[in-house]
Amino acid sequence: MSVSGKLYIVPTPVGNLDDMSVRAVRTLKEAGLILAEDTRTSGVLMKHFGVETRMQSHHKFNEHNTIDTLVSRLEAGEIIALVSDAGTPAISDPGFLLVRECRRKGIEVECLPGPTAFVPALVNSGLPCDKFCFEGFLPQKKGRLTRLQQLAEEPRTMIFYESPMRLLKTLQQLAEVFGENREASVSREISKIHNTTHNGTLKELVDYFTVTAPKGEIVLVVEGKESQSVEKVDKYAKFKNTNKLNTLL
Repeated sequence: MSVSGKLYIVPTPVGNLDDMSVRAVRTLKEAGLILAEDTRTSGVLMKHFGVETRMQSHHKFNEHNTIDTLVSRLEAGEIIALVSDAGTPAISDPGFLLVRECRRKGIEVECLPGPTAFVPALVNSGLPCDKFCFEGFLPQKKGRLTRLQQLAEEPRTMIFYESPMRLLKTLQQLAEVFGENREASVSREISKIHNTTHNGTLKELVDYFTVTAPKGEIVLVVEGKESQSVEKVDKYAKFKNTNKLNTLL
């Protein structure tokens, strides 16, 4: 009976190469095969860290066709590492299908901790981050408006990935469905030299990005509906307490 191999999910930097962990480099060097979303992009990273492990393409256009072969190799004892172009694989990137099939087959899977774009964007936003929902990319056409209407009642902070070409349109649609006064934050080029975060109401962000074309990878964080009402209640409570104190004095 053959000993099953193992699949490692290895996060890679979203911008700054210094964010690569020592453990991630060691895992990539010790693996028998690296599955990469784009071998050209990952090749630059591997060369920088002296990783000479053979790479194979694994992306959304071929993952359905390669899973059976990869699972067979893992069942035969091979150690395989999966990386995406940036960040943690399977988060709006290929990887979920392979991980699910490995779990079904009883193959060990281990995801290393490491970079992902939405966590620093959420913390930098200043919006409540004790509870949040990650939406990834919104539907581009079919179902987009329906999803936005559903999310208009979402009480938790919401996180979206967006391309710079669609950011303004998305902000305009959010303002129309959620209301112009909903607080939001736009983070771009996280961990890179020119990273920026812009905060404001949806209207203010629409006005800003109407005259300032966004560039780079975008993470959009939007205030939940409930947090607005909670903030108003808190202000009202403070107002009542102040009046009560003035009355006592």
